[in-house]
Amino acid sequence: MNIKVLKEIVAGGESEISEFRKSTGQLRRAAETLCGMLNGNGGRVLIGVTPEGRILGQTVSDKTIREVAEVLQKFEPPASIAQVRVNVADNKAVLVLEAIPNPESRPYAFDGRPYQRIGSTTSILPQATYQRLLNERAHSRIRWENQPAEGYDNADLDSEEILRTVRLGIAAGRLPESTGNAVPDILERLRLLRDGRPNQASVVLFGSRFMPDYPQCQLRLARFRGVNKSEFLDQRQIEGHAFHLLEEAMLFLRRHLPVAGRIIPGLFEREDEPLFPLEALREALVNAFCHRDYTIIGGAVSLAIYDDRLEIWSDGALPFDLKPDDLKREHPSRPRNPLIAQVFYLRGIIERWGRGTQKIVELCVKAGHPEPEFGEQAGSVWVRFLPSGYIAPHRVAHDLTDRQREILHVLASSKHFAFREIRQSINNPPPERTLREDLIHLKKLGLIESEGFGRGAFWRLKKENE
Repeated sequence: MNIKVLKEIVAGGESEISEFRKSTGQLRRAAETLCGMLNGNGGRVLIGVTPEGRILGQTVSDKTIREVAEVLQKFEPPASIAQVRVNVADNKAVLVLEAIPNPESRPYAFDGRPYQRIGSTTSILPQATYQRLLNERAHSRIRWENQPAEGYDNADLDSEEILRTVRLGIAAGRLPESTGNAVPDILERLRLLRDGRPNQASVVLFGSRFMPDYPQCQLRLARFRGVNKSEFLDQRQIEGHAFHLLEEAMLFLRRHLPVAGRIIPGLFEREDEPLFPLEALREALVNAFCHRDYTIIGGAVSLAIYDDRLEIWSDGALPFDLKPDDLKREHPSRPRNPLIAQVFYLRGIIERWGRGTQKIVELCVKAGHPEPEFGEQAGSVWVRFLPSGYIAPHRVAHDLTDRQREILHVLASSKHFAFREIRQSINNPPPERTLREDLIHLKKLGLIESEGFGRGAFWRLKKENE
């Protein structure tokens, strides 16, 4: 983190995930807030910033660091608190303490008391909520992901991907720079070892061999012709660790996703971009990898592209009594596989706990599409992306001639033009047949539209949202 990023955070003000403290003289109150953030969706406390948002900084000495370390030892269970020092001026720095929650360790308590963070306020966690989190913690002790991977050792894991995770985690400010490069130590920090050997989450995240023991580490990709599964244009099945599968899925999307075009205002040039926001699709895939039921041996994450929709399926029902409708509104963050989800978070792939599905909806609506549909069927969870209108399943590529651009400029000057008026308005008008061919070409590209027939037709620019 640098001073620019610090100023951006401060400009956002105090919130559920941000609090400002003037100095370490308020360290205890800061720790209570960190505890509340650990019991929620995480967040950071900036020490050296006033509640009004003035960046003052403070002297951060060795004694200061020891005091912070002593306070952080009062969390139960032990908490992951990243510490970053941002120099501001005159040998002063802002100390950023970031709470990185682990859902399976909640509820957290500081100095014997649990806290919660609601909006910009920290308070004692209600007894009922504390008891519910305790019950969920007990339930999470024995899961598929934290059981030993029989017959596997560290040599069966992709060490380069493990080290890449550390680099990305440090860059995201979610792993301390002191993490180091020793693979066993990294796996221990990420809680991916069981009695010194890899657990099953480590295979999902970093495995280098999967058959015959882990056939569920698979991705199914398909591009269908039409709106059903009767004919394939492309299909493939890929095995690998979760980050490799995510990368392959994104490549497949870029290769096969229909491309929609829009006019760049003032230039009358068409800018092509994927029909659906890639960020929303990536978020949906990440959710699938983090929340699927890996106990289903023949299971997989499936991505299917049709002419009229895109679907992502993952095996396993929604956990903890969640319903599909809950995914579009605020809901508790209860990942089925918290160890796997935690590593995605540390890499910076997950930005905030419990917000993934809401973010998917927001991105699609912002792009002008209907809200995605979520559902459960035959023991699987799916999300369906629907376009605002039918888009032909191929990329539109073109270069407009100078005359075609001139036609667009003419049409931009009024609501609509008759054919005769267009011809009179352009320099060196071509023969009628040539001009009509230009208009038909621009209409096929979706840049203009017509109303009426024959010589009585009117032409106009097509609105961007149509």
